[in-house]
Amino acid sequence: MHRILIIDDDRIIRRGLAKIIPWEEYGFQLVGEAADGEQGLNLIETEYPTIVISDIKMPFMDGLELAQIVKERYPLIKLILLTGYTDFSYAQQAVKAHVFDYLLKPVDKENLLEKVGIGGGDGMVGIGGKIGGA
Repeated sequence: MHRILIIDDDRIIRRGLAKIIPWEEYGFQLVGEAADGEQGLNLIETEYPTIVISDIKMPFMDGLELAQIVKERYPLIKLILLTGYTDFSYAQQAVKAHVFDYLLKPVDKENLLEKVGIGGGDGMVGIGGKIGGA
């Protein structure tokens, strides 16, 4: 079972990602939530997620800095970065940090599920909708 960690400073988006998607039904275990990169890194070190879904713009340690650290220390973790900003420089920095994927908010549930490896042609029905805003 893949282990999911969600990191976002926006409590509504963080809780939405955690609660709206029934992770367990799709074979994932939600191992934690964090409000910034520092808290997220602490959870990574104790919970050993296989997939981290993180906002880019956060206080203390942003998602790009977190991505650099995660890729150095835990190269097998898939990191999916989220942002409400369409600034192309964020996408460029995400590529340099070797993130698995980069998604714009609001996040489409089907797209996110596909990115974490359960979407596509597996027969999922009726899970459309958006989570979070800019």
